[in-house]
Amino acid sequence: MPEAVATTEDGFLGGRLRLRQPVAGHRAGHDAILLAAATPARAGDRVVEFGAGVGTAGLALGRRVAGLDLVMAELAPGLAGLAEHNASANGIAARVIVLDVAAGAAAYAAAGLAPDSADVVLMNPPFNDPARHRGSPDTVRRIAHVASPTTLDCWVHAARRVLRSGGTLSLIWRADGLADVLEALRRGFGDIRIIAVHGRAREPAIRILVQAVKGSRAPLQICEPLILNGDDGKPTSRAQAVMGGEQILPGPPVSA
Repeated sequence: MPEAVATTEDGFLGGRLRLRQPVAGHRAGHDAILLAAATPARAGDRVVEFGAGVGTAGLALGRRVAGLDLVMAELAPGLAGLAEHNASANGIAARVIVLDVAAGAAAYAAAGLAPDSADVVLMNPPFNDPARHRGSPDTVRRIAHVASPTTLDCWVHAARRVLRSGGTLSLIWRADGLADVLEALRRGFGDIRIIAVHGRAREPAIRILVQAVKGSRAPLQICEPLILNGDDGKPTSRAQAVMGGEQILPGPPVSA
């Protein structure tokens, strides 16, 4: 296990997933678990996580679906080392690679990620707007959180290259960036499903979870939103089930 930085061991999925992560810098939270819950996969699927960090989303998915061919790609070697440790400590088979999502096709091929080779890609790209969000002085945290103008297009392009036809992309993004997500998915993806995540009912959404299928021409669907907290400030029963790994997303499509 890497010892270069101080770490904590934290429980996710009701304690069924134990992860080592840095005390300071980028730390896993709700977004990664929501992303895993919104990622469809079956045993035998080749699943690739971009920007894996310490492996939270990929390993949460691996805890839910046994028998995945799971590859977790992370730019920061220290975080990649922790992801490798976390996979082993939780008994989840996974291959961790150090890779910049923005790298070219040759770098992907050298890392064993050939075009049209994945059934599923899941990703939590940096999404904070640098014009409205002060970046952290911690370099790894800043890279993980703050987007450049080309981040989303770059990550979606990489997913499109790696996914086979009919493969699924799952991602999480700021709710106010929905138009940007739809534009990025315009070329090459269809059957788009959108789940809005609200802190409380009657408040604006704070996140969107998006599924899209490479090569599909099926229409877009707006799915049942996820409300994290009730009026009393306590987690809703559905949010608890999702965060505990007991329920997947999305719900059924919203009726017209």
